[in-house]
Amino acid sequence: MNRYIKFIIIFFVLIVLDISLKYYVHHHVAKMSWLYPFFPYGGIGIFKDFLGIGFSINYVENTGAAWGLLAQYPSALFAIRIMIIVGLVIYLAKFNLDSAKDLPLLLIITGALGNIIDFILYRKVIDMFHFNFWGYSYPIFNLADAMITIGIIWLFITFFRKKPKIA
Repeated sequence: MNRYIKFIIIFFVLIVLDISLKYYVHHHVAKMSWLYPFFPYGGIGIFKDFLGIGFSINYVENTGAAWGLLAQYPSALFAIRIMIIVGLVIYLAKFNLDSAKDLPLLLIITGALGNIIDFILYRKVIDMFHFNFWGYSYPIFNLADAMITIGIIWLFITFFRKKPKIA
């Protein structure tokens, strides 16, 4: 199968999953409120205290980037996101010679585009995955954020992996 056809299939599956999850949460889960100070905080409890970890689905709106950064500059944030996506797409399509970087770059692009679609549809990003690790409440995130994070970590691993020596 052609490399680009694989990209398109993976992209569409992931982007549809991201949009569908956000749509469901936006329309069927109440916004997280501190009126509910205990697990699952008004959301949907998935598991609690499994090896000290809790996981729930909560509806939170984020007007900025990660952890609300740049929330006061939505137009600049939108432009930065677009430039990053365009740059990564051009790099992936024209300049990437290492196929090991294909999927990590595709994850980053897909995640970034998923958050841009949110911004266009809702003027904010819908976050929903809430983890508590041994009493620490990790910042709530969405599938697009997870794709970006996994893509970046995977990309770093490909940069630092040992290259086989040619004899």
